[in-house]
Amino acid sequence: MRLNILLFILLLSANLLGQTDSTNVHFKWYKNNLAFTVAYINGSVAPTNVFVRGNNLNSVKIDRFQALNFKLSTQTSGKSENERVFNYPLWGLGCKILDFNNLNEIGIPVAVYGFVDWPVFRGSKYFINAEMGFGLSFNWHSFNPLTNKFNIALGLGQAFMSDAGLTFNYELSEHIDLLAGVNFTHYSNGAIKMPNYGINSYAPKIGLKYNFFKKPEFVNKKIDKYYPENEIIISTFAGIKNIIFDSINTNIAEKYEGVFFPFYGISALFNRQITRMSKIGAGFTLNVNDAINAQIKVDNNELIDVDAPFLNQIQLSVYPSYTFCVDKISIVLQPAFYIYRKTSKNQSPVFHQRISINYQITNNIFAGITLRDYSMHADFVEWTIGYRLKKTDNHNQKIN
Repeated sequence: MRLNILLFILLLSANLLGQTDSTNVHFKWYKNNLAFTVAYINGSVAPTNVFVRGNNLNSVKIDRFQALNFKLSTQTSGKSENERVFNYPLWGLGCKILDFNNLNEIGIPVAVYGFVDWPVFRGSKYFINAEMGFGLSFNWHSFNPLTNKFNIALGLGQAFMSDAGLTFNYELSEHIDLLAGVNFTHYSNGAIKMPNYGINSYAPKIGLKYNFFKKPEFVNKKIDKYYPENEIIISTFAGIKNIIFDSINTNIAEKYEGVFFPFYGISALFNRQITRMSKIGAGFTLNVNDAINAQIKVDNNELIDVDAPFLNQIQLSVYPSYTFCVDKISIVLQPAFYIYRKTSKNQSPVFHQRISINYQITNNIFAGITLRDYSMHADFVEWTIGYRLKKTDNHNQKIN
């Protein structure tokens, strides 16, 4: 009931804002084809760990959730070629308020994220959007060995959020659209603090979008032919990984604080950009992971790590690569295989996944975040800076 009342108030506020004279100096920021969306989400939690399967304070499955989702977006009109290539996408900022029906152990998390929605099919009064969003979530009641010992899903009160979905958008009037769709969302701190089994959800949604101004006239200019390009990407990365040593004889708070180990490395990738949107390639990553075969000692009730042999900490992995490009943002998917590493206790599988989001700062330099993941569990997060060596095909060079 409270969600319904809040939904009504927000829609009423959006309507009042839309009636404001656009020449008013206080509302000039609305001029760039802005829209406000509010949606109600009600769906399922994937049973990917024992906490959500029922090993919790109430001994009840955490298999349902609901949420309110707010989005402020701007509609592109095709002024740039990239906008026309992606069929006039929307982009903006969103905020999601979550309720997992478990206030004591999970709380009421809030996620803030950036997103891009691009139409995969467009009709005269409707379109279908593919959606992708990345951001941070806050206000989780995280694991605590004394007060919240069952919540092994999240070891921090903050978590990364990644979201993907499809939405059907129907134009009810000049300013109001009805939308319905489905989304899959993953929450995880990337093993920065253990335990970290994460929470995954999938859900339908329904909502309304209010367009503050008349929808823009799309620029229907011809898109120039694209000629494939090659590139070599060299990057370096670093991060930390938290390890909990259950067998150590120390007080429980110190034990579950764990020990933080650094990791770092380099990656090299060869790509063939086959369209403006897509690149395919292959690469390798060589990294040093101090957490491999890590040893510790207890000194005055504090855990202190003991250096392991350097060669025991080296990992080498190879992978094919697919990159999806949206202007300066790229999303990289890499199914990877370790081809060299020392055997260790509780070793992660040979096959794992690397999922990255990168931002092109200049023509050659980019920064990004990579999640190394296996079986829907985060292994660690790589904070990356890289350099791109780009070579255009001879045919393209002659034309330009």
